[in-house]
Amino acid sequence: MDLSNRTVFIVGGTSGIGRELARRFAAAGSTVAVGGRSAGALSELSDDGIGTFGIDVTDGASVARARDAVLVRYPELDTVVIMSGVMLLEDLRDPAHFEAAQTTIDTNLVGTIRVVDAFTPHLVRRGAGTFITVTSGIAFLPFPPMPTYAASKAAVHAYSEALRAQLAGTGVSVVELVPPAVATAGQEKVNPQALPLDDFAAEAMRLLARNPTPDEILVERVLMHRWAERNGTYDDLVAQRSQALAMLPSRRS
Repeated sequence: MDLSNRTVFIVGGTSGIGRELARRFAAAGSTVAVGGRSAGALSELSDDGIGTFGIDVTDGASVARARDAVLVRYPELDTVVIMSGVMLLEDLRDPAHFEAAQTTIDTNLVGTIRVVDAFTPHLVRRGAGTFITVTSGIAFLPFPPMPTYAASKAAVHAYSEALRAQLAGTGVSVVELVPPAVATAGQEKVNPQALPLDDFAAEAMRLLARNPTPDEILVERVLMHRWAERNGTYDDLVAQRSQALAMLPSRRS
């Protein structure tokens, strides 16, 4: 991927990994726009010269409006990055967890599908372009306190694989970005081992720039998650991660 000559729309790019990728794509010479729900964050990005659009991926009408506005301003759009996501704790012993599960699925999985559906006709008509979907190491090695988050990201992985197969021959590629725990959005407070954001973004951009671009962008830190089953470490690692269930309010003594 030529990072210096893209027109990129990053959905959910108002903070964290998405915002840092927006900054790095722009620094490399690409034209960058960001979509999100935070008016304040969008205003800050606009002041930095990045195009901004309001979008709520849980609302199909909002996604369609954003799509139309983006394509009017950036008819040459060739790259759509889908970052929107929520990470919520759930106690599966408490039926009240269902609201968090529903929110997670609607944002992380259905929201991704809404955005893909909105932009697929444009990219296919161009005959060239890229979707970058975002999953997580947790898609491959569950973190038991966040069961629906893990399920949603595993589903986005499977959906990305199917999307890549269905778009074969159209000129539209599908790249899956698989972050480990990254020191952003509060991760640094609960996980001192979280990868610094700068380190993650630098390694991810180097992998995106490879020729050919890998189907999966796997930084070194996430390999233990991605290949745990193949390496025979899955059961032990899930058992270790299950110790974090102690953070659930009902498990605290």
